[in-house]
Amino acid sequence: MVRSSDVLLIIVAILFPPAAVFMISGCTCDLLINICLTLLGYFPGHIHAFYLIYKKMQAEERYGPAGYTYLGNGQYGEHAHGAPAQAPQPNYGAA
Repeated sequence: MVRSSDVLLIIVAILFPPAAVFMISGCTCDLLINICLTLLGYFPGHIHAFYLIYKKMQAEERYGPAGYTYLGNGQYGEHAHGAPAQAPQPNYGAA
């Protein structure tokens, strides 16, 4: 199911792909990658932005509209008992 927020993201991605990526992931490595792809050619930036929108739509279908958290690199995780899911933290050899 396509939500109105997804339609807005698609329109923004058509006009300026880095803005759509910023709306999805915030100021992360994905934004830097999309800026570089957009500078290399407008079409690669579009592909990357549409890929991230697609992954977001899949997460909405799987976890519900507010049941997921963006973990980075196109990955989404489910909220655990009302708390946002977090990426595993390195333990640097500690048990």
